[in-house]
Amino acid sequence: MTLLIRPRRNRRTSAIRRLVEETVLHPADFVMPFFLIEGENQRQSIGSMPGVFRLSLDLLLKEAEKFHRQGIPAIALFPVIDQGLKDPMGSLALQEEGLIPHALQVLKKEIPSLCLVTDVALDPFTTHGHDGIIDSHGDVINDATVKILCQMACLLGAAGADIVAPSDMMDGRIGAIRGQLDLAGLDQVGICSYTAKYASSLYSPFREAVGSGLKSGDKKTYQMNPANSREAVRQALLDAEEGADMLMVKPALFYLDILTKIKEEVNLPLCAYHVSGEYAMVMSAHQQGWLNAPQVFYEALMSIKRAGADFIFSYAVPQILPFLEVKSF
Repeated sequence: MTLLIRPRRNRRTSAIRRLVEETVLHPADFVMPFFLIEGENQRQSIGSMPGVFRLSLDLLLKEAEKFHRQGIPAIALFPVIDQGLKDPMGSLALQEEGLIPHALQVLKKEIPSLCLVTDVALDPFTTHGHDGIIDSHGDVINDATVKILCQMACLLGAAGADIVAPSDMMDGRIGAIRGQLDLAGLDQVGICSYTAKYASSLYSPFREAVGSGLKSGDKKTYQMNPANSREAVRQALLDAEEGADMLMVKPALFYLDILTKIKEEVNLPLCAYHVSGEYAMVMSAHQQGWLNAPQVFYEALMSIKRAGADFIFSYAVPQILPFLEVKSF
């Protein structure tokens, strides 16, 4: 064959492939999520998330230090609240000496260079498991919920959060939170909006980990319809106008097209949440010997970055870090 153009020449050796590689994963591309529990020296396994644990603050601190030394710039904290302490209003979310505010203070003191991201939503704290307060019909009340979320965001910001991440999907909450943070003198606290959080079937392992399973109803009246993409762009534009500093798409792998569309329309940093179900499926196949989890995670996370994510929340960070630290020819 006489061929002028042979694309395989650019694939011939590992060194050449590295030269022309379009997308590269770095440790600095990741946020490591942690599940925080009360007590000391507590490590609880999570059945649906092999290799992921609920940790008490002393153990979480050691893990956070380890990953930060390996180049991970940020962690995200999610509280595990005793069921007996929950109520319909999620009152514990506003406790100044609560689990997350205390952890933020300790982490900021011990690892000042670590970026601390905190969830802003009521589902870990409510008896019903919804992301806001509900009326007598079981519907989430938007504006009353936003008022509580504003208080929660200010509490977390004052405790040391660098970024608050509203995951509730209430209308108008970004503008309201930005306004209240600024009034409280917390104008340097950033907002990462869960701008396109879909009503996905992939959150079940997370809800097991946090203990936030729904007691009734579903979240389809506030989380987005998986069938819609234009709606995601509209929501992203609204959140940008209201003062979000960065935007998130969740889940990640089933919504790569959404990442790309938002990236094209909004000039803000964009992240994706590689969620618990996406993690659990690969780990289950790995345990059966059907897949190699680190290799699959590396490919999956690469696809998320290639689709437009500037950074990624992922439970698979420990699995793929060796791939990022050493890449031999």
